[in-house]
Amino acid sequence: MQELDLAIQTSPLAFLRTTTNRKVHVNLPPAELVEIALARKEGKLTSTGALMADTGKFTGRSPKDRYIVLDDKTKDSVWWGDINLPFDAGKFSLLMNKMKAFLADKELFVRDGYAGADDNYRLKLKVINTKAWHNLFCYNMFLRPSELELQNFEHDFTIICAPEFEADPETDGTKNSNFVLINLTERIILIGGTGYAGEMKKGIFSVLNFILPHERNVLSMHCSANVGSHEDTAIFFGLSGTGKTTLSADPNRNLIGDDEHGWAEEGVFNFEGGCYAKVIDLSREKEPEIWNAIKFGSIVENTRFKGKSREIDFTDKSVTENTRTAYPIDYIPNALVPSKAGVPKNIFFLTADAFGVIPPISKLNKSQAMYHFISGYTAKVAGTEMGITEPKLTFSACFGAAFLPLHPAEYARLFGEKMEKYNTNVWLINTGWTGGPYGVGSRMKLAYTRAMITAALEGNLDHVEFTEHRFFGFQIPLECPNVPSHILDPRKTWENVEAYDIQAKELANAFRSNFEKFEEFSSEDILKGGPLP
Repeated sequence: MQELDLAIQTSPLAFLRTTTNRKVHVNLPPAELVEIALARKEGKLTSTGALMADTGKFTGRSPKDRYIVLDDKTKDSVWWGDINLPFDAGKFSLLMNKMKAFLADKELFVRDGYAGADDNYRLKLKVINTKAWHNLFCYNMFLRPSELELQNFEHDFTIICAPEFEADPETDGTKNSNFVLINLTERIILIGGTGYAGEMKKGIFSVLNFILPHERNVLSMHCSANVGSHEDTAIFFGLSGTGKTTLSADPNRNLIGDDEHGWAEEGVFNFEGGCYAKVIDLSREKEPEIWNAIKFGSIVENTRFKGKSREIDFTDKSVTENTRTAYPIDYIPNALVPSKAGVPKNIFFLTADAFGVIPPISKLNKSQAMYHFISGYTAKVAGTEMGITEPKLTFSACFGAAFLPLHPAEYARLFGEKMEKYNTNVWLINTGWTGGPYGVGSRMKLAYTRAMITAALEGNLDHVEFTEHRFFGFQIPLECPNVPSHILDPRKTWENVEAYDIQAKELANAFRSNFEKFEEFSSEDILKGGPLP
């Protein structure tokens, strides 16, 4: 019973006292979790020592099955709609009781962790899993308390994740058997019917996206971040597949984090203790830091072996294109621990433009920065969500609308205030197509993108000449070290410039149509940042 008592501190976990659980494991180290996962046939060991596991039916997030409980705390503050679906508080209680009954005789894995590298803003977590590999995922992805901190650990939020438990839509109030339910008043997240581990980390991200801006005046951001030797912090906004993880893993800079951060008065801090990187077509040559991080303690999801070997075939898409790895951030040699640094000097908006219109690098003025932050344009990359099989034009407010409980205006306000206060440079980077749209052109070379970002960070673009993009008004540099000048202006990379102009006009009109819903709260200054008349 000692293990059980350690696991129980507040009411959401009190049900464990009266259950007939065969065993409850508390804060097991990675080696034991790997042993148990292998014994339970939850995964296989790869040649690098990483654990290979499958997520089951769901190989990506299921955003249409994520709900927030509607109550006094949330009814007037949450941005209700297609993204934040309301869930009845009474139904939540009934479904949680059903989950408790289901877990009564299950072997469980309990873990304590943090979200937030800054002590002033961190969230203390307790996670309950039915799968050992899910608990290892949480060890990797959340911040790990010290032994001393665990002695008096009192958590703020609870996650209960049971992929084997499925809801009954007819009686439980869900659309499908899988669900993610976020209760901001009870401070609980319930996850059932899906084995996609990313739902746990994104559930907590949604929670922080409510608490920090709404209650602490801290900007929460879907971005990666790193810092140079001169304490020049840079942040990279972008949706999955745009290069946040890849581009922030720079051997010449210290990694702060690859996905979720906060921007407080003191500076930028990571929410997580690990990285969750896409590995489709991963190679040692292109991404050595991520390649070398896939070792014992790491997890690879939905990958396959080469033939009868235990060598991972990173080109295999037979399960999904959304193959991933999860590893502690200190598996990256130049990771900054603790993961926090000063205010950013440069901000990069990353887009995988499938239409070949956006320049590979351009500088934005304040109005354009605000406009494009609110717009959050990219082409959604195959595999990051269920049902997406090829790039699709997408506007995601603040580069992370799927995780924003509040109206985008709240985040935009904080972004604008901080950008202006600290005079931060903002760049738009296209990691997508050049020379034509998807199917005609080619993907921008990673080496060129890295060279452009390095040039911006080192100030090598401060004194070059720029030209204005004829449809969007961006400032395009005429030259950039280690990048062929002819690719800097996308119009010049198309064989038919008239076809480019038609495509650019169509994209500009898509921006205008998307922004109509934001015009009512946007100032004239912001509206000036849109496409040119």
